[in-house]
Amino acid sequence: MAAKTILFLTGDFAEDYETMVPFQALQAVGHTVHAVCPGKAAGDRIKTAIHDFEGDQTYTEKPGHQFALNAAFDEVDVGHYDALMIAGGRAPEYLRLNARVIEIVREFAAAGKPIAAVCHGAQILAAADVIRGRRISCYPACSPEVKLAGAEFADIDVTAAVTDGQFVTAPAWPAHPQWLAQFLHKLGTEIRL
Repeated sequence: MAAKTILFLTGDFAEDYETMVPFQALQAVGHTVHAVCPGKAAGDRIKTAIHDFEGDQTYTEKPGHQFALNAAFDEVDVGHYDALMIAGGRAPEYLRLNARVIEIVREFAAAGKPIAAVCHGAQILAAADVIRGRRISCYPACSPEVKLAGAEFADIDVTAAVTDGQFVTAPAWPAHPQWLAQFLHKLGTEIRL
């Protein structure tokens, strides 16, 4: 397997597990991962939030960790990356308002490069208008946006993920085993024990 370079898009109040776990897991199997956030540089930190499912009508939120970014958003050149990963949580609701974020997502989509999004990350895909005709999963509260963007909402179990073309999506962090496995497959990553 040739190591890949992955752009990891995150921001303040991204879901902690959906930031920390994929970032570390991709590095653990040998990939280079550049974590970026608009308005921030390498070494800056973002605040994450821990979302849990405790029997309420939606997730609960608690303070997460400080996550250190390792690359500068303003220096992103899509041509230097093999794939894009988008963290979920509350960050996508404001990241989708950033014109450069939308441009980056569209460039990845146009190039046919793998794009992984979890939870609310689908809000960015919908805003970029790149999922028309695709089967996309997300946190169920984001399903109206996915449908309005012309995609089929994949109403799957919270532990499942779905791949459609270049897109690998999942409803939330409990899907990490499936979501990461499908994304690694898309990247051509083979893990041998």
